[in-house]
Amino acid sequence: MARGLLLQRELRVLYKPGEQASGRHTGGGKSRGSAVLTNIPLCARSLLLLLPFAEMPPNLTGYYRFVSQDNMDNYLRALDINVALRKLVCLLKPDKEIIHTGDHMIIRTLTSLRNYVMDFDLGVEFEEDLGPVDGRKCWTTVSWEGDQLVCEQHGEKRNRGWRHWLEGDRLHLRMTAEDEVCVQIFQKVN
Repeated sequence: MARGLLLQRELRVLYKPGEQASGRHTGGGKSRGSAVLTNIPLCARSLLLLLPFAEMPPNLTGYYRFVSQDNMDNYLRALDINVALRKLVCLLKPDKEIIHTGDHMIIRTLTSLRNYVMDFDLGVEFEEDLGPVDGRKCWTTVSWEGDQLVCEQHGEKRNRGWRHWLEGDRLHLRMTAEDEVCVQIFQKVN
């Protein structure tokens, strides 16, 4: 999927719809956007025809209300969160607000106790301060795997990260740390 998106971006740089392409145009007189793209190899020209039909990842923009969660206590235990804070976090019902614009995303996790904001560019590694969560820092990369938004967090804890995906109007979140998995489900608010 990532290769397909990269190829689409490269082709769009070579030929931007709405601009006149270099090369000869068909027919006499003025070109009406039907230019022959002689500067682009034939195989790439045929891919240009498929761009509108290429599978793009979903846009997750929206506000989502908490529905349910499973195994949060064990997930927090794997992150070495103390028992009192674990009990408190398990009572919270976080909402999610996602702003997804091209390759830039902002994910806000909103609770009555504390809010957490991730602001990042897809595919670009950054240092994430997880102080509000567990007091750690890690190197994080978020990218698409098919229709799932996948976060890999490299730091003190192995197998740490999460996945977001949509099923209808429900946002699913699968968080991992060590050998523990926590799943949360959110309902999109219209």
